[in-house]
Amino acid sequence: MDKMIFIVDDNDANLTVAASALEGEYKVLTMPSAQKMFALLEKKQPNLILLDIEMPEMTGFEAIVKLKENPQWKEIPVIFLTGLEDENLKNDSLKAGALDVVIKPIIKSTLLERVKKFI
Repeated sequence: MDKMIFIVDDNDANLTVAASALEGEYKVLTMPSAQKMFALLEKKQPNLILLDIEMPEMTGFEAIVKLKENPQWKEIPVIFLTGLEDENLKNDSLKAGALDVVIKPIIKSTLLERVKKFI
């Protein structure tokens, strides 16, 4: 269990569901904001980031731009989490640098399958 995943979401219930889906296979660190993620990135590099799109202070789109601008972090795979079902969202997410989008509410088996695809 040496692969590490950051889960970034401002909703505790989403953090709990996502973490419980992945904890058996991965080391999981949860955080409630992109700011906390960036602070932790200074100390630890995850193998993948699950990033909520709609968060106060800094959205997932703003966070992925900042991630991809940093040479140390730009190769970290990102999967967006969102409750939005917008037909353009997946295209916009892929253009921004995300590898995939998982629609909430999170289905544990779907999340695990998507994560395994990119780790």
